[in-house]
Amino acid sequence: MNERQQAYFRKKLLDWKSEILSQSKLTIEQMQTDSLHLADPADRASSETDHSLELRTRDRQRKLISKIDSAIRRIDNGEYGYCEETGEPIGLRRLEARPTATLSLEAQEQHERREKVHRDD
Repeated sequence: MNERQQAYFRKKLLDWKSEILSQSKLTIEQMQTDSLHLADPADRASSETDHSLELRTRDRQRKLISKIDSAIRRIDNGEYGYCEETGEPIGLRRLEARPTATLSLEAQEQHERREKVHRDD
């Protein structure tokens, strides 16, 4: 992977992280302003369910930020874009679709087949 490609993916990852963090701030602000002291029990239950779903989404995004940070570290170390299992380059189309990918498409498919076999036991 050349320097221009690395710079492109670094910017893509940093922009993605920034977007997630700004969405997270908006969620926190919204949750702080929303009133949980609703008179109607159905409205309160609906509001609490919405908050619970939003918090689960934010937890998944927190894990995604960790993967983004890991990808940026791999760029810094010169390891970005190479499969962790085979050492072969990960295709640019795969990285474009999933910038945090650590496995080539073939290795990922093989990994998923192994998971399916073990899950079916």
